[in-house]
Amino acid sequence: MNTKSNKGMTSIKPVEKELSEELLEDEKQQLPQQKGSFSTVLTSTFVTIFLAEMGDKTQLATLLIAAESQSPWVVFAGAAVALIATSLLGVLIGYWLAKRLSPKVLDIAVAILLLVISGLLLGDVIGS
Repeated sequence: MNTKSNKGMTSIKPVEKELSEELLEDEKQQLPQQKGSFSTVLTSTFVTIFLAEMGDKTQLATLLIAAESQSPWVVFAGAAVALIATSLLGVLIGYWLAKRLSPKVLDIAVAILLLVISGLLLGDVIGS
């Protein structure tokens, strides 16, 4: 009697193992995939923000404040802290939204927002 029950248990174990492996694979597929290494994300973020900030009104305002001030390092520190604070706010809001919305919805929302801003800027230029 013991040998029969042991045979039954050994035939169930491989099936349980297969099912658990299939479930693990399904769970892995549902997890968000990382889209690059640390250095790749860091580099692409740096280059994107660096190029986007070149020659914008913030940089020009900082240039003017530094030209009028006798303390360029204090101006640099203030500008750096301000950029860090706005970047932190953007990252926190982006992380919060990413937990609640799908990437496709986020892409569409950002595209619409950029189109609206571009339209407003274009209207302002044409209206001037």
